[in-house]
Amino acid sequence: MPEVPQPDPRRIAENLAQVRARIAAAAARAGRDQAAVTLVAVSKTQPLAAIEAAYAAGQRDFGENRLEELWPKVEMAAQAGLGEIRWHLIGTIQSRKTPQAVGPFVLIHSVDRMKIAARLSRDAEAAGRVMRVLLEVNISGEASKHGFAPAALMAEAAALADLRGIQVQGLMTMAPLEVEAEATRPVFRGLRQLRDALAAAYPAIDWRQLSMGMTNDFEVAVEEGATLVRVGSAIFGQRMA
Repeated sequence: MPEVPQPDPRRIAENLAQVRARIAAAAARAGRDQAAVTLVAVSKTQPLAAIEAAYAAGQRDFGENRLEELWPKVEMAAQAGLGEIRWHLIGTIQSRKTPQAVGPFVLIHSVDRMKIAARLSRDAEAAGRVMRVLLEVNISGEASKHGFAPAALMAEAAALADLRGIQVQGLMTMAPLEVEAEATRPVFRGLRQLRDALAAAYPAIDWRQLSMGMTNDFEVAVEEGATLVRVGSAIFGQRMA
């Protein structure tokens, strides 16, 4: 069998520094404070050694999209002494797996429909927890994308706020993969505008977070108001699997 390449800690540290510099530059262009943007290092398919390298370089927020991969990493990281990691669940949650989504996660980015919100709330209440969540919105309208339609979310926001096992913190979206990052700007601007409309209509809900932007377009997302960007390959290189 071919040998699995080992992560290069120095390269990961250099990549992290470059991504942080790009976030700072994008924030400056938009007249924003770079401290208002949290970098979530997407570590899916990456080995623990890659997470350890990023952690040693000061990274604390990590995102995983598969529950079956996330839970072992939570345990391995704890055993390795990486006690300050803030885990983000960024992938789609299947309805039968909502009990597994209740755990020590700082934020769930991907509540994409009312059914998932209700089941997650039920399971969190049963576990004596309140999970902080973002509502995923399909701003682009692509059939391949998950998420609430904007109009549907406006109509269902009050019911979402009544769910006692979750606490809404804002919105998330995924833009289409474009050759030119600038082409994603209308999607990110649309999410920010929807957030502002929801905040005006439902001021009792906390809408502070906007999770948007990935490796290919995070600078545009920062310029349009992202508070969380999800960056993987620009930090770790190509996925390990």
